[in-house]
Amino acid sequence: MDQSDKLAVGVCETQPVTCEGLKRLLEASADLEIAWTANSLTLAHELTRRSAPAVVLLDKAFGLQPVLEWLGSIKSQPGAPNILVWGNAMSEAEALRFLQAGARGILSKTAESSSLLACLRSVAAGSCWMEENVFRGAQRAERRAHSELTPREQQVMELVEQGLKNKDIARELGIRPGTVKIHLKHIFEKTGVRGRYGLALTGLREKGLLALPRM
Repeated sequence: MDQSDKLAVGVCETQPVTCEGLKRLLEASADLEIAWTANSLTLAHELTRRSAPAVVLLDKAFGLQPVLEWLGSIKSQPGAPNILVWGNAMSEAEALRFLQAGARGILSKTAESSSLLACLRSVAAGSCWMEENVFRGAQRAERRAHSELTPREQQVMELVEQGLKNKDIARELGIRPGTVKIHLKHIFEKTGVRGRYGLALTGLREKGLLALPRM
């Protein structure tokens, strides 16, 4: 493959040693290359503005709120790159918030190098990627048919996917917050999913907005 055909990867990482390891890994790849590395969100923002790579690998360790704000800022830029957020640990709640803020991929730092490369390629191409262990709760729901949900329960589930809280869902549907809780209880029972974050992730996947890679 010609050097100009390689997919450029920007790396925003808190650990210098990790950066060095990523450089070596991508240098050995036939289709990926390091565009730049940054040790702060501010520098990564400036480098992305100057020359947006195909994908940016972003360390969750910079902090939940700073990363969410960074995602929102980058997403509004013309020609913004696709973002992959990775970290030592990731909860369903954090994964959902990153995805809702504009990230296209979620990965653990414990992933195999082959998984990281596959994830970078997928996200660079515009696809979504969610690591299996984060999506475990949502996987259980695939074994339960959502046809059992009532029309109102479907409405509640769709609003949960959008990140609305119970009081906001109640206002949107013209019902009481207590009624929303009852609907959610029935939805959890019927789908087998635990928690509103797992429910939202399940809904995103069912709509084709989130793909779980098969290893």
